[in-house]
Amino acid sequence: MKISHTDFSKGSVSSAVMKVALPMIIAELVNLLYSMVDRIYIGHIPNEGSIALTGLGICFPIISLVSAFARLFGFNGGAPLASMALGEKNEEEARKVLFSSFMLSVITGLVLTLIIIFFIRPILYAFGASDSTYGYARDYLMIYALGSIPVLVTLTLNAFINSQGFATIGMFTVLIGAVINIILDPVLIFIFDMGVKGAAIATVFSQTCSAAFAFMFLRGRNAVLKIAFKGMRLEKERCLKIVGLGTSGFVMGATNSIVQLVCNKCAFIWGGDLYVGVMTILNSVREIFSTPINGLTSGASPVMSYNYGAKEPERVKKASNFALFATLVFSSFVWAVVVLFPRQISLLFTTEEALLNASESALRIYFFGFIFMSFQTAGQQTFVALGKAKPAIFFSLFRKVIIVVPLTIVLPYFLGMNGVLIAEPISNVIGGLAAYITMHHIVFRELNQMEKSLA
Repeated sequence: MKISHTDFSKGSVSSAVMKVALPMIIAELVNLLYSMVDRIYIGHIPNEGSIALTGLGICFPIISLVSAFARLFGFNGGAPLASMALGEKNEEEARKVLFSSFMLSVITGLVLTLIIIFFIRPILYAFGASDSTYGYARDYLMIYALGSIPVLVTLTLNAFINSQGFATIGMFTVLIGAVINIILDPVLIFIFDMGVKGAAIATVFSQTCSAAFAFMFLRGRNAVLKIAFKGMRLEKERCLKIVGLGTSGFVMGATNSIVQLVCNKCAFIWGGDLYVGVMTILNSVREIFSTPINGLTSGASPVMSYNYGAKEPERVKKASNFALFATLVFSSFVWAVVVLFPRQISLLFTTEEALLNASESALRIYFFGFIFMSFQTAGQQTFVALGKAKPAIFFSLFRKVIIVVPLTIVLPYFLGMNGVLIAEPISNVIGGLAAYITMHHIVFRELNQMEKSLA
């Protein structure tokens, strides 16, 4: 029986977005469980949970940087190009884009594995490790590096699965790995007493299973767009086009890594290892609540890309507007939850009183203005979906590098540790509004002109 997929050219736009978005949100939340389960279990290791969690937190900027390459080749790069090609009925070009993105992810994964293995010590100390946390960070990252190829392949291929409307399959791609990871984590960490090494082994094995499933689906008969190797080769012009469009998503992921690095460094300077642990909890909570927002805008992306290629400007505008509305509703709810229940949220990751107390007040500061993230993601993703790489790249850099990093460094001289925390909400307000207002001015004006020309 042929697996069904969503037709982006027909019916309600909001329904089309949600049919893609809901499985993608579930998939991304499940994917988040890979690292989140690691943090929860490691944070509760008897006698050393707090310091082990801090060591693990040092690895996450590096892991974010590795994952950013999947955005470069998949979600923000190759997948929108393939969707636009399908909208234009150019299936041959779409297949070439898929092949190129897959090969780029494999090659890049291999290079990253070698870099991390050979330079692990200077990398970890550069990212904020101390003598007390280095051992935990090294044990986790050395093993995780071996899974760089399956991590990139899974994330890249899943973007192409979702872009074809097979959001349920995309959900199962990560669900398979996450379930394996949830089962293996406590077995390896506690029963076999492997600690952070066990968490890393579970993650790598789980990601490999997910990568195998995604690859087999895109080679099977149910996929509309399949991975083909016969007669295919990497071509410079197409690769540059993928990388050019995907750079905005890569910059967004890479700048997240830079911000985490700067925050970890500043947190250590102004609060010691305790506040590096606090930043690990803050980043974990932010990832949990940002995932549905990213899923909603991700669900709108293939709808916008397809209809832009099919010359249906009204449907593009409806998809963009719906993405903003839905994310605003959700982010308002998140803001209220964090303000009301910060201690209960912190208890997910630790039971140590000092870390709990510090995290409780930090959460309220860090999440102030979280609602403005909706404007950033909706504006950014609309740019990406329509192939407008330059403004998408600029606003990635603007919010993170131009606003957050300098404020994180400067504000602590006036506000102490609170200065590190308040830089994020300031950037959400300024960066989010700037990105969305600019997008609306540029994109909606173009879409209005397209409507007039087609009338």
